[in-house]
Amino acid sequence: MTTHTVLIADDEPNILVSLEFLMQREGHHVLLARDGDEALALWRTHRPALLLLDVMMPGKTGFEVCQAVRADDAGAQTKILLLTAKGRDTDVAQGLGVGADGYMTKPFSTQELAARVRELLVS
Repeated sequence: MTTHTVLIADDEPNILVSLEFLMQREGHHVLLARDGDEALALWRTHRPALLLLDVMMPGKTGFEVCQAVRADDAGAQTKILLLTAKGRDTDVAQGLGVGADGYMTKPFSTQELAARVRELLVS
């Protein structure tokens, strides 16, 4: 299995801890951000293969982080999965519109998330 660097950005500590555990169990190196600004700074420094972004965060939202990554030439290779409690069609369309590779509505199963991450990292 190939080890990838995964950046998880969420302002909810319990979600950060559980997602960190899941991604480490999947064999990935994990970076954690507690808001959108920190996520963008970590992305610029470490260039992770995948971003798991909460949509609603202090500082920059997941949508704004996604847009900023996509606006950078280096961001084309980064896979982005938005995680959110906002599951309306308009929210999904907005997420995909700013360049996200996928969108998952909370709550989701850890198996479902692990499968999506594997799918994104091999594509």
